[in-house]
Amino acid sequence: MTAPTPPPEDTDGVEGAAYAQRMQRRKAIQDRRMAETVTDRGLVIVHTGAGKGKTTAALGMVLRSLGHGYRVAIVQFIKGAWEPAEKRAFEPWGNQLQFHATGDGFTWETQDKVRDKVMVQAGWEIAMRYLADPEFHLVLLDEVNIALKKDYLLIEQVLVGINQRPKKTHVILTGRNAPQELIERADLVTEMSLVKHPLKLQRIRAQAGIEF
Repeated sequence: MTAPTPPPEDTDGVEGAAYAQRMQRRKAIQDRRMAETVTDRGLVIVHTGAGKGKTTAALGMVLRSLGHGYRVAIVQFIKGAWEPAEKRAFEPWGNQLQFHATGDGFTWETQDKVRDKVMVQAGWEIAMRYLADPEFHLVLLDEVNIALKKDYLLIEQVLVGINQRPKKTHVILTGRNAPQELIERADLVTEMSLVKHPLKLQRIRAQAGIEF
């Protein structure tokens, strides 16, 4: 007579219990970390690097803030020779969003350093008003890092502006080549890395809805 085959071990139950214990330990750690955090301080956020997506990621935060009912200001530097599609897309938000494209186009198109610097400085005066206004939950300074790189703005100007803002105001600064002083001051820094680019590899131009 053949002996009966023993039932298989309940490995799923053992693994499930071990998994639950690991998650319980992880939750306890996360709960302790959260208990030590604060949520009443605005962040200095920097998007930099050679890869694309710096402004796009910042506009995602803009949309999120608008969805919460907060007021937002966008000041674009360098750009501005055309009517940006994002400005038209945000029009339904009305007075909740203030949008300023203060540049006169890319520097290789304008070819006028004196005029470019004057326009950047005028844009910075606009930005300073929003940075000082407690009604604005988020201020996006788009391509301001390019203005810093080209010495159209001084890093001291920018640091004074972001340091004077109300305690709960968030500020995002985009553009490649963010200066080290700004990176050190920031609370959150994301560097976009370039892996492949359609223009350089396949001669595909910037396209509506993707790059602008």
